[in-house]
Amino acid sequence: MRIEVAASLSGIDPGDWNRLAGDDPFLRHEFLSALHDTGCAAAATGWTPQYLLLREHGKLAGAMPLYLKTHSYGEYVFDWAWADAYCRHGLNYYPKLLSAIPFTPVTGRRVLADDPRHHQRLIAAALQLARELEVSSLHCLFPTRREAEHMAGGGMMLRHGVQFHWTNQGYASFDHFLGGMSHDKRKKIRQEQRKVREAGIRFRWLEGAEIGAADWAFFARCYRQTYREHRSTPYLNLDFFQRIGRTMPENLLLVVAQRDHRPIAASFNVHNGKRLFGRHWGALEYHPALHFETCYYQAIEYCIARGIAAFEGGARGEHKMARGLLPVETVSTHWLAHPAFAAAIEQFLTREAAGVAHYLDELEERRPFKALVFDPAPRS
Repeated sequence: MRIEVAASLSGIDPGDWNRLAGDDPFLRHEFLSALHDTGCAAAATGWTPQYLLLREHGKLAGAMPLYLKTHSYGEYVFDWAWADAYCRHGLNYYPKLLSAIPFTPVTGRRVLADDPRHHQRLIAAALQLARELEVSSLHCLFPTRREAEHMAGGGMMLRHGVQFHWTNQGYASFDHFLGGMSHDKRKKIRQEQRKVREAGIRFRWLEGAEIGAADWAFFARCYRQTYREHRSTPYLNLDFFQRIGRTMPENLLLVVAQRDHRPIAASFNVHNGKRLFGRHWGALEYHPALHFETCYYQAIEYCIARGIAAFEGGARGEHKMARGLLPVETVSTHWLAHPAFAAAIEQFLTREAAGVAHYLDELEERRPFKALVFDPAPRS
């Protein structure tokens, strides 16, 4: 048994890697390779792959996606204040070591191995690599709860966050779903949908191979436009979208909004047949409630129509509760080499965890449904 550090996935057989990845589309060899090979997550953009590979008798038996990071963009678990504190004390916070799926705030496995013994070996190897590279810290974003507990047992600190997910209760239709909501929330959603319809906007679901080159070009244009409006730089490029469109179409959904038979907006979604993940959206025209319809209501309708169990609406967004998405706690884990900073951040995380727990209690009192509904089970 041995541990290797790989700077690329190009030398790893896709079948061997995907066997470890299971049904998580974001862990697929095709998805990660597209991020790297199109320059979205590469050394030039501050994401240097340092993948841990565990081989047993020459066979790939475990892996852990790792990156050497020179910034904190594209992570969705914010540590800018930690970096600033290091800087004010004359210390370097970057580079740091990060286990995550770039630009993807989705809970999933970060330690890929079937044998439980290999989990501990990979976690220990990640910590050892952080020490050997003399980086400031090691972070693991959106691991499963079980993995986070294993990492905490290995000396990493837990951090808690909140996302909003929708769960399919066996709804027969969108109206059936709305029927379970409180009167004011149901009324507001119907008003928003009516505004979109009255603007003459209709929707198409493009699945898998139905998404052509022109559709990807249109979506990328919408995506860039939204980033420009927020005075920001997009993380992903057209080459990335076109590449995953060719290599993993069965996992992809575009929701396209049309007015007068002309596309004006679109949302990009990924799924594994069990869960739908809303990832990005953009619009060339502004219309009231267009964002909610394109990103949330159409996604929920799609899940109901296809029998998909859950829809994850991405990072943050308390406004999603009014659209039927309920709060779910997420976790991340952190190790810092500097003892004094580690102690200070541990105290901060204890206070923050209490604040998150209080926030979840407050959200519980504002549930949009008429009665309690089944919450999503923690992902393990």
